[in-house]
Amino acid sequence: MRAEILTLALIVGACTWAFRFFPTKADLSGIKPDGILARFLASTGPAAIATLFVASVLPMVQGGVPVPLVLGTLAVVLAYGALRSVVVATLAGSVAYGLAVWLL
Repeated sequence: MRAEILTLALIVGACTWAFRFFPTKADLSGIKPDGILARFLASTGPAAIATLFVASVLPMVQGGVPVPLVLGTLAVVLAYGALRSVVVATLAGSVAYGLAVWLL
């Protein structure tokens, strides 16, 4: 393995660890709820989810948009919009994707 790749992997791993570890140990009781730090910390979860979604979906859509992907994503959005439940939205998306793959 090349030294550059190992160094990059160690740096990325250390930053990922720090980004996950330090917010759990920090005393955040003194920050203002509408301050910039509170908004930053509140937005990291949705940003991470969006990044994982794009990274997972990008290889699928390079050859055209697959119908199961569209149906699964639509089911997630509609279920979450209607019920505001992450569990129900995840299950609805999984069922819709699975049925679309099975039927097609």
